[in-house]
Amino acid sequence: MKFDVIIIGAGAAGLFCAIESGRRGRKVLVLEHNAQVGRKILISGGGRCNFTNKDVKSEHFISRNPHFCKSALARYTPQDFVELVKKHKIEFYEKKLGQLFCRESSRQIVEMLLTECQKAKVKILTNYSVKDVSKDENFKVETGQGVFECESLVIATGGLSFPKIGAGDFGYKIARQFGLKIVETSPALVPLIFAKDSQNYKKLAGVSVDATVSCGKQTFRENILFTHRGLSGPAILQISNYCQKNKAVSIDLLPERDALEILQRNHESRQLLDNFLSQFLPNRFAEVFTALQSANKPVSQLSKMEIERAAEKLNDWQVLFDGTEGYDKAEVTLGGVSTDELSSQKMESKRVKNLYFIGEVVDVTGWLGGYNFQWAWSSGFAAGQFV
Repeated sequence: MKFDVIIIGAGAAGLFCAIESGRRGRKVLVLEHNAQVGRKILISGGGRCNFTNKDVKSEHFISRNPHFCKSALARYTPQDFVELVKKHKIEFYEKKLGQLFCRESSRQIVEMLLTECQKAKVKILTNYSVKDVSKDENFKVETGQGVFECESLVIATGGLSFPKIGAGDFGYKIARQFGLKIVETSPALVPLIFAKDSQNYKKLAGVSVDATVSCGKQTFRENILFTHRGLSGPAILQISNYCQKNKAVSIDLLPERDALEILQRNHESRQLLDNFLSQFLPNRFAEVFTALQSANKPVSQLSKMEIERAAEKLNDWQVLFDGTEGYDKAEVTLGGVSTDELSSQKMESKRVKNLYFIGEVVDVTGWLGGYNFQWAWSSGFAAGQFV
């Protein structure tokens, strides 16, 4: 069967590209190896889909070429997607930091995309695994259920995160097959595993602390969450994109407070240090942190050096991690098809005419907070204008 455009992958980027190219009158086929489309959309945001962020800038993305994403993001903005959501009467709300979520269910976003695909006469086939791709004059896409031919081929297969919902390296294999460079991939927006010297903090699993987390020049202020193996929570997921093994992450457990000044001001207090700190921190955390970091005695009995040491740990807790929880727990994938290989305007390969890469498979990774979905919409829209 012949089509103008075949899109491999029915996730956020693939479906959005299909909608845009279908609106232009192109005959479009989307092939999805899962039994249902948009599986990552469905599980995102705790089932409510953080579908974009009100404030999207290029600095919210990581790429070897930090300027690459600007063109697509400028041509299809968060406001454009919000207008589409409003058109479909999907109620949404701003949770924090510009993050927009569905009020009811992420399923509404998938249904919206399928409705738009239907209007644009897009054909979607699920349970179709691609076995082989070749190119003569046109592309030939071989599946277990037959061979399809197209003029333009779009790879929207995502990255390696969440293999349990079908993620894999297919997109990178196609890129390599056609001679495109791949930027080394790694898990991103992922929980971190404590190094040996921090193992004792595992007993705090389930405790959450508002903190400022820093590594190099990057700083994020949100919650950290103790797990059975290390740390998670929004601030940790954000910093995971920047931290390196054997390089400590700095955690300020009393953000915007001067721990030294607080302890010095209250030096007459007869409260045990852990009880005193529980005014500012969760009880369990104050108890374990005090036991591990300093002597637990009345604040009034702390020496000058003990006060200084405790204050330093509170405002600049240096934590080493052995690694991450891997792709199973990663929200997205760092790295991917090199932006050097693609047109930032069209998302088309510079080496192979009519071959396009969009979404997470490309070396553009957003922060936590709706940025990766916006990249999917924007890059899908960009390619959809030209395929």
